[in-house]
Amino acid sequence: MRDCIFCRIIEKKIPAKIVYEDEFAIAFEDINPQAPVHTLVIPKKHISTLLDLKDEDSNLIHHLLKVANKIARDKGIAERGFRLVTNCNPESGQSVYHIHFHILGGRQMHWPPG
Repeated sequence: MRDCIFCRIIEKKIPAKIVYEDEFAIAFEDINPQAPVHTLVIPKKHISTLLDLKDEDSNLIHHLLKVANKIARDKGIAERGFRLVTNCNPESGQSVYHIHFHILGGRQMHWPPG
């Protein structure tokens, strides 16, 4: 999608601090971090919301979760704990309509999250 900021990051038309990339996914640091570690993991395939996932996307979602685990280990937050968050539609706080997972860690998390 031409107007999707995450698609433009994937295309390298907008700079980002990329921490992981393969043929299916890319991960980069959040520009407004909410924790000492705040990294986004996104698919290279544009999917607007979780509600737009198709059966054929199940391997892609599994891959994104494996990437999130790798990043959590690489950043040293896996053992202490981390939060993996995704938002769907406006009331959840979704502001970029390209599915993505937030990896948050490096501090004590609280519940409820907000």
